[in-house]
Amino acid sequence: MLLNKRLSIWYFINEIKSQILFICVFAICIGLLDLLPGFRKISLPLNVPALVGTAVSLLLAFRTSQSYERWWEARIVWGAIVNDSRTVTRLAMQFLPEKEARELAERQIVWTYALGESLRKLPFSNRVQEYINTHGIQAMNIPNALLDEHSRQVKEAATAKLISEFQQLQLNDAITKLCDSMGKCERLKNTVFPRSYSILVHILIYVFAAILPFGLDDNQLMVEIVITILVPTMFIAIERTSIIMQDPFENSPVDTPMTFLAQTIEINIRQMIGEQNVPMKKENPLYYEM
Repeated sequence: MLLNKRLSIWYFINEIKSQILFICVFAICIGLLDLLPGFRKISLPLNVPALVGTAVSLLLAFRTSQSYERWWEARIVWGAIVNDSRTVTRLAMQFLPEKEARELAERQIVWTYALGESLRKLPFSNRVQEYINTHGIQAMNIPNALLDEHSRQVKEAATAKLISEFQQLQLNDAITKLCDSMGKCERLKNTVFPRSYSILVHILIYVFAAILPFGLDDNQLMVEIVITILVPTMFIAIERTSIIMQDPFENSPVDTPMTFLAQTIEINIRQMIGEQNVPMKKENPLYYEM
């Protein structure tokens, strides 16, 4: 997640530098081609490039809107995970014996880190891997297996008459909400934005760059080349922004800050179960939170 206090323009430039270079070469070649005798006679009404530019603008507006919607949904889902993690811990502290409640709280902390790391397809951190090994958890989907352990513990408490049926229902409802949020994250992760849409946008951008010089004044070559570079570059920058936002779990500076939120959840839960000397988050020197 990018922070307001400081942004890195170089990160964004690095994302599109190869495309900017290609556009520059493409614009220079088209500009020089327009000076050849065979092409010099070709003159297009400026309305033609404007029409193509309008089509590109509409497609980019839709693409950016859909990408932002995916990014914002991911942030909403993780906001719900923060709230539901507090809820399930609070209910456990109210209903379960202290030892059982602390066990569930510790597992919930591990679950938040495990979910973020699995969505980013990263190796599990030492604390998550240690918990998995210690408790002998074996599954393809570790976060789901941890929620199964939540359910198993609640069922055992209900069987032992440690909690009432109504209390069991409340705990299961909180666990169900966590499972729903996990499913939404997996849907966003595994649903790929149609590649054909990106190809169409790129083709139209280069068609626009190819015909634009033929609608401009041939007597001002440098101005023609500069305009042919700047306008398509603007389109490419917008399109690249939407590509960056459309995948909110890719371990990049514009990601949903899952590690940051997991740390917040951990601090909240440890304070709720009465632990002393809870370590607070350190000041972040970077321009983003992961």
